[in-house]
Amino acid sequence: MKNKETFLQKGWVIALLAMVCCFLWGSAFPCVKIGYELFHISAEDIASQILFAGARFTLAGILAVAIGSFLSKKPLFPQKTSWGMVIKLCLAQTVIQYLLFYIGLANTSGVKASIVEASNVFLSILISALLFHYEKLGMGKIVGCLLGFAGVVLINLNGTGISGSVTLLGEGFIFLSTLSYAFSSVLIKKYAQLENPVTLSGYQFTLGGIIMSIVALAMGGRLHGFTLRSTMLLVYMALISAVAYSLWGILLKYNPVSKVAVYGFMNPVFGVILSAVLLKEQNQAFTVQGLISLILVCVGIYIVNKDFSKETNEKTAGINISAS
Repeated sequence: MKNKETFLQKGWVIALLAMVCCFLWGSAFPCVKIGYELFHISAEDIASQILFAGARFTLAGILAVAIGSFLSKKPLFPQKTSWGMVIKLCLAQTVIQYLLFYIGLANTSGVKASIVEASNVFLSILISALLFHYEKLGMGKIVGCLLGFAGVVLINLNGTGISGSVTLLGEGFIFLSTLSYAFSSVLIKKYAQLENPVTLSGYQFTLGGIIMSIVALAMGGRLHGFTLRSTMLLVYMALISAVAYSLWGILLKYNPVSKVAVYGFMNPVFGVILSAVLLKEQNQAFTVQGLISLILVCVGIYIVNKDFSKETNEKTAGINISAS
């Protein structure tokens, strides 16, 4: 167990696994919009958007539990005391976050959504430090957060200020979904000390997906256009959640929130590139303004990591002084 903990705390392991998660999450932006097209879901059809999300996460939960059970060589079931945690995560990480996310993504571009979603990084750090007191909020983290926020704002600016295309149902809902995700990240950090992160992810996804599907069906939501291509897309999107959230939860269990969450700034990098390629949004992705936005969030990664390293060195120095 100690060897596993030490291995998962290595810098290159954190970076590698976090980048895999970010690539998967980045690919979700264009995939959701492609899914709307394949399943004939319009921007106004909120009920079908929710049903699409519900089907994805129900399948994601089943896959997470199945894969986790196979790797553990035993069935994964939450402890009796863990069901409250599952329900809270289900609401924060799946139901609320993705209700807002799917509606928001239908009313904005994949590129803009991927940049706005990057705000979950500094929101997670702020919530972890200020509300849960899991770590200190150093000046480097503050500066990194501000740079990340500047990148989020810049992508929504044009020559006259805030773009006229910014709406509550679009960019507004995407931002609110990131706030819900930020809270769920800190909750995962807390709950993963008491329960297997894969078990938490699998069961909260399944429960959340079922709730969303029931709500959507009651609202009149329907999915049409099941073909091999659309079905494979749905399975891939389920795997995005099953794999990425399980890996992310494991990293959060063994590492400080800021050290893991900061890599989330890579989500817009992958999101912009993949949206540009798959959604033909090159005009928005590869402008000077878009590139500056990405530079700002990437600099934010460096500064937050540097601040974390400084904090760790100070703690080590304090221990050595005490020991002497």
